[in-house]
Amino acid sequence: MKITADICVVPMGVGASVSEHVAEAYQILVEAGLDARLHAHGTNVEGDCDAVMSAVKRCHERMHALGVPRVLTTLKIGSRIDKQQTTDDKIEAVQRLAQTDA
Repeated sequence: MKITADICVVPMGVGASVSEHVAEAYQILVEAGLDARLHAHGTNVEGDCDAVMSAVKRCHERMHALGVPRVLTTLKIGSRIDKQQTTDDKIEAVQRLAQTDA
């Protein structure tokens, strides 16, 4: 099953800056063959459900291997069976409506 997901991996106990750890997690998502797009508070991902979940697990494993004592991940998942829809499709639909109402 294909899903879209919003993933936010938060390494805890590593100080105020987490960009190096976020880059590691992002690389794992990309290496998993997922369509991953960073945004200010996480990463949007498209791909097979099992591949996404496996990649999230690897993110946690990698964080701990780097010495991160705690990792908090928030994960929002969407799926649909009535039609294929990408993240771009969702964004474009909202932008079209916003432009119509403006």
